Amino acid sequence: MFTGIVEEVGTILSMQKGTSSIKLNISANKILEDLKIGDSVSVNGICLTVTTLNDKVFTADAMHETLNKTSLSTIKKGSKINLERAMPISGRIGGHIVLGHVDGTGIITKIEKDNIAIWYTIKTEPSIMKYIVDKGSVAIDGISLTIAKVSIDNFSISAIPHTLENTTLLSKSVNDIVNIENDCIGKYIEKLLFIDKENSSKITREFLLKNGY
Repeated sequence: MFTGIVEEVGTILSMQKGTSSIKLNISANKILEDLKIGDSVSVNGICLTVTTLNDKVFTADAMHETLNKTSLSTIKKGSKINLERAMPISGRIGGHIVLGHVDGTGIITKIEKDNIAIWYTIKTEPSIMKYIVDKGSVAIDGISLTIAKVSIDNFSISAIPHTLENTTLLSKSVNDIVNIENDCIGKYIEKLLFIDKENSSKITREFLLKNGY
């Protein structure tokens, strides 16, 4: 589990592509302080497992499903990426609950400066848009962001200077592909609301409304 608060920006040192997989060698600093083989790391919002590491570099593998659902196929040697270690039990959720299980991708269609902030408009598919809620949360390349505006097939976020300076957002351009993970809470509620009527679960729409949900 992650929080969407990016710890540092790393660099793709090299990559080895297989038929339907990819091995990434990533340079980092801060996250390597207590990282261990087998640990989970959010790489541009994708939960990957550390397979090897030293004091400067760690390696992670991505399989066929990950390549199909994310923007990993677009990265190259030298690409900058957002990195976050899994949240410790004693940690604070400064963003929102992020699983690192990317739901799909979107395309940046507009970038606009607004005083000290920058607005990014992202177009994506209906299966992702149905969970996009005005003033709700979304993870873009692993960054926890607040949804500021919602349209039929796109949504916008406004990034503050701190976020811009500590993530890869400033390097993004129109037509770039980004990873999107919807807030998982909405998906669980949907599953409970539309559960089969013959199921013995007592969690119903009426139950949730009655109890303030």
